[in-house]
Amino acid sequence: MKIAWIGVGVMGKSLVRHLMKAGHELYVYNRTASKCDELVEEGAIKLSTVSEAPEKADVIFTMVGYPKDVEEVYLGDTGLITTAKENQIFIDLTTSSPEIAEKIAEKFLEIGAYALDIPVTGGDIGAKNGTLTLFVGGDKETFENRVRPLVQTFAKTIEYFGEAGKGQYAKLGNQIAIATTMISMAESYLFAKKAGLDTEKFLATISTGSAGSFSMSSYSPRVLKEDFKPGFFVHHFIKDMKLALEECSKFDLKLPGLELVYEMYTSLSEEIKFNEGTQAIVKYYK
Repeated sequence: MKIAWIGVGVMGKSLVRHLMKAGHELYVYNRTASKCDELVEEGAIKLSTVSEAPEKADVIFTMVGYPKDVEEVYLGDTGLITTAKENQIFIDLTTSSPEIAEKIAEKFLEIGAYALDIPVTGGDIGAKNGTLTLFVGGDKETFENRVRPLVQTFAKTIEYFGEAGKGQYAKLGNQIAIATTMISMAESYLFAKKAGLDTEKFLATISTGSAGSFSMSSYSPRVLKEDFKPGFFVHHFIKDMKLALEECSKFDLKLPGLELVYEMYTSLSEEIKFNEGTQAIVKYYK
């Protein structure tokens, strides 16, 4: 199958490779074109513009940064909608606004195309290993018959949550859960360090018990090595928490834990926020 992929960042590059390994023909685009070079060497074909994607492929995946980027890629003057054709499928893997997902689905349905919101979680490790978790929103028949076989190449857990926008709501709920596990990882590590414990042994031990979490098992080893390279960028996590807080405001729902973690991450330096991974929250305490 001919597939186009918009956005080959930390996770996107690995997901393209899974699809290529499964035998699909991949067309790739990234705003910073050089990020496509490795994939081109491996057999992908580089696109010059976003609007070129629907001209080359039947299924188009997008994985970009912010909701404004999603809206521009899909509905902008040179966006996907300008060249989209009837019966094509568009799959947004970005964590974005539920309202934008609904708007995109409506606009594409007017031309007979299908747009689904399928944000993912699992970070760079899950992307490389093909073990991501996916939250699906959009037309169920389209997803089950035409999309599930594709996303199964890079996901372990795939759950359908309802019409357009529901995938985004589910992902925001996931980010709310992750928020407090990140500070629990950081604070237990710092406490063990101050107490003079063998921190590597301590974190490995608690990861297997009731204190265990993805954050604990995946990010504490990086903290021990002072490895702050992004598996998931701080600024993207801040974006996700802000989106969740905006939805909470609409629901008249107050979540003090989420508010606290959001404030902690936003207080980090610009250097940390735009260059390091979420495990850099340990630097808040220094």
